[in-house]
Amino acid sequence: MGCVVGVDIGTGSTKGVLVGLDGSVVAVARREHSAGLPRPGWVEMDAERDWWGDVADVLRELTATGEEILAVCVSGLGPCVVQTDEELRPRRPAILYGVDTRATREIAEITELLGAEEILERCGKDLSSQAIGPKLAWLRREAGPDWRPQERWFSAHSYVVARLTGEWILDHHTASQCDPFYDIHTQDWATDWVEQVLPGLVLPRLVWPSEQVGVVHGTAAAATGLAEGTPVVAGTVDAWAEAFSVGVRRTGDLMLMYGSTMFFVQVLSAPTSVRGLWTTSGVEPGSHTLAAGMATSGTITTWLQDLTGGVPFETLVAEAAAVPAGSEGLVMLPYFSGERTPIYDPLARGVIAGLTLRHGRGHLLRAAYEGIACGVKQIVGALEEAAGPPQRIVAVGGGTQGGLWTQIVSDVCGLEQDVPAQTIGASYGDALLAAIGVGLVPPETDWTELDHTVRSDPSTAATYSTLFETFTELYPATRRQIHRLARIS
Repeated sequence: MGCVVGVDIGTGSTKGVLVGLDGSVVAVARREHSAGLPRPGWVEMDAERDWWGDVADVLRELTATGEEILAVCVSGLGPCVVQTDEELRPRRPAILYGVDTRATREIAEITELLGAEEILERCGKDLSSQAIGPKLAWLRREAGPDWRPQERWFSAHSYVVARLTGEWILDHHTASQCDPFYDIHTQDWATDWVEQVLPGLVLPRLVWPSEQVGVVHGTAAAATGLAEGTPVVAGTVDAWAEAFSVGVRRTGDLMLMYGSTMFFVQVLSAPTSVRGLWTTSGVEPGSHTLAAGMATSGTITTWLQDLTGGVPFETLVAEAAAVPAGSEGLVMLPYFSGERTPIYDPLARGVIAGLTLRHGRGHLLRAAYEGIACGVKQIVGALEEAAGPPQRIVAVGGGTQGGLWTQIVSDVCGLEQDVPAQTIGASYGDALLAAIGVGLVPPETDWTELDHTVRSDPSTAATYSTLFETFTELYPATRRQIHRLARIS
């Protein structure tokens, strides 16, 4: 019968999955990598090595199974940007999504040029570190007289598509995060604003994530093990592929993604413009979503592991689970890399308040989870105000395993969360997009199966109400001092 392949390029690894047309997982492959942090506020990756190289390795492992591969689709962290020469060689390391905050000056300049209200209305969001337009403007400033506006530029998955097929495309969802260069209402490039900000910049062909955009050419076939002529489907940003993988496709559906960052995607009935949130094009043709994202979430647990001598994660979680709600008077602002939603402050930093000598590493992990959960509560409240209460919440990502983090979020927020049985993530959604894109399954196909539902514990409500009040007061109370410290870091 044959299989489809989905591959996702994440912040910490590239994951691939070989899937039967009934949704059954045949094989999985993974390659680890990490982002570079060359300066404060800079977060980069080597597109040749970490994007194309890892995808090629994963595809070689999956093709070695001997299964017939009928189509392939790739998603990736994003939106990111890398500019290349005609041979698709990157000019410099790729600049990552909103966690890279180097383009602060360009954000301010473009906002002044075009107008904050005009950008919000046309693009569906304010300019922030998540937007690609200011990052491209930073590249122009950095290049000086060597700036080449006619050269191609890519996000993670579209770079791999180009390496597989030679085609230069960008899906509508990713393009809708290239603010201020995409009109969310017409769902097309805002070419007049492109010319105002970056005259002569060439733009890729727009497609929807489930469209077939080309086939694997001979050079890519030799590098990946895929058969020459294998259909390639466009793909999209990883969070949206993951939402698609768990059936977040109907108006009011909300995905909470527990990963190195916490991410939110809610399906809209129509585009809207809400300050502090991101309206984007969705995965399916003509659709729209409302999104938000935190800057550091699961990465704090890695930091804590390193800080405490590499203690096994299971040990840390067990110790955190033994700590009562409220972490015995400890509260954490999880702004270790600045923050995106809801405060949009690249100079924000982590704060741990209430420390005493009795607090240990288990308290710190629980306080991290509780601080993240307070941020989730703020964001879900903003989404509800903008688009109405979510009709269904689906929790995905590696952070759903073990149960403590999701339980704390449900307790702090008073929410129910459905956890699906299949936790592979975005690559699984890619496989479904591949199957839909070449007509192997109907467009409405959903492979999701529910594993369990997380419900809030009412006995924690009073404690978490006090904790949340303290959390919301702590950032404005310390912002001036934290900004001063950030400028000398």
